Amino acid sequence: MSIKIVVCVKQVAAPDDEVEFNEDGDGVDPDYLDRALNEWDGYATEQALRIREAVGDGEVVAVTLGDPDSEEALRRCLAMGADRGIRVEAGTGILDPISTARALAAAVAPEQPDLILCGVQSSDAVNGATGGALAEFLGMPSVAVVTTVAYDHAGSSATVDRELEGGLVDVTEVRTPALLTIQTGASTPRYVTFRALKDADRRPLEVVAVDVAGEPAWRVRRMFLPPRPDGAQLLEGEPAMIAQRIAEIVRERLT
Repeated sequence: MSIKIVVCVKQVAAPDDEVEFNEDGDGVDPDYLDRALNEWDGYATEQALRIREAVGDGEVVAVTLGDPDSEEALRRCLAMGADRGIRVEAGTGILDPISTARALAAAVAPEQPDLILCGVQSSDAVNGATGGALAEFLGMPSVAVVTTVAYDHAGSSATVDRELEGGLVDVTEVRTPALLTIQTGASTPRYVTFRALKDADRRPLEVVAVDVAGEPAWRVRRMFLPPRPDGAQLLEGEPAMIAQRIAEIVRERLT
């Protein structure tokens, strides 16, 4: 009995304390960004590895969309225990979730996976839409915000817990192949050793070029710092001094 799981991951960019925009004004200067595997995708990768271990045999394939710099996210997944990594090339300027899902679908479909796992959202864009759009392009059922997965290989199904508002949990059975978006806290991602990272750096990655037709769902025209409203004060100094000044301002407003 064997299973194939595709995990769609993303290398996200987080701004430093100081930010400057690029010359076009439509993005942050790369020198002011730190890059890492998206937190939700780390949980999705861990869930995929646990399902493979529970089944007893199979393959976990990590897939990402981006330029060669994005391969760092794939190598992190390989260091965790993924079997293969695929980087999808689809030209420049693909930022919206619909175009991203369309590009991923072209590379994922030939793999014919039993399960596709994605993080619920990415920490940079916070759209939470790529997973659902990918399931639609692939014509398969999907369940969002999943916290636990019990996979039944013989029955071609999975019973999952999904997180609802107010702390409620919905237990759902879905036929496979299916796509699940994994929530943080589902299962703590395993520790990655330095040796595992070095070994992952030496492993080959597959590169798949796809042609994504159609207009993007949205595009960034300009990024800028919001204007400071009248009356706003920027308090600087030691925490005690700032706290004292805040207390003075509150007393002034109350008198």
